[in-house]
Amino acid sequence: MSLRINDVVPNFTAETDTGTVKFHDWIGDSWAILFSHPKDFTPVCTTEFGAVAQLADEWEKRGTKVMGVSVDGVSDHKKWKVDIEKVSGATAGFPIIADEGLEVSKAFDMLPAEAYLPDGRTPADSATVRSVFIIGPDKQLKLSMTYPMTVGRNFAEILRALDALQASSKHGVATPANWVSGEDVIIPPAVNNDDAKAKFGEFETVLPYLRKTSLPS
Repeated sequence: MSLRINDVVPNFTAETDTGTVKFHDWIGDSWAILFSHPKDFTPVCTTEFGAVAQLADEWEKRGTKVMGVSVDGVSDHKKWKVDIEKVSGATAGFPIIADEGLEVSKAFDMLPAEAYLPDGRTPADSATVRSVFIIGPDKQLKLSMTYPMTVGRNFAEILRALDALQASSKHGVATPANWVSGEDVIIPPAVNNDDAKAKFGEFETVLPYLRKTSLPS
């Protein structure tokens, strides 16, 4: 069954390079991001996990935990982190799940139920394990993105999307195209003008159904 926006994400117990985790317990009351990768020691993925490591302060600032998934074992993950840290110049302190049995990849609908890893496999055998899942403190899926193996993920966009999700969750607003933190937000159509003024103060009516206001502090 596919995983859709606002579904409660699967809970699972898994081994990582930093120990055993039970996913929902690990999330706790935080936001969380799960980054998946088809194989250790691959070029694009190494640069991506390096970017995750470099953004440690940004994740913390947003009250967000990050965890990787790769369909290799704990010992490979520990060796791979040496390369990740060499490339990024940052400590890769986040855990990486050892999804050798593909349980997590299948639970998050990245691979079909019948998928398996053949002998002598290559990254192509798990190519669709190239997703980002942003999860709220309520354990619900808020956003997902899937990339091909040849296209590195844009972490500025992941941070932007996280900011937008947190603003929407906290203030009951929406965000326009290309929005970044600090810009005006959209008042949802379900909020009438009187309630909008009481909640947000002054706002701009661009169209009857498009009203903009400053993000509440």
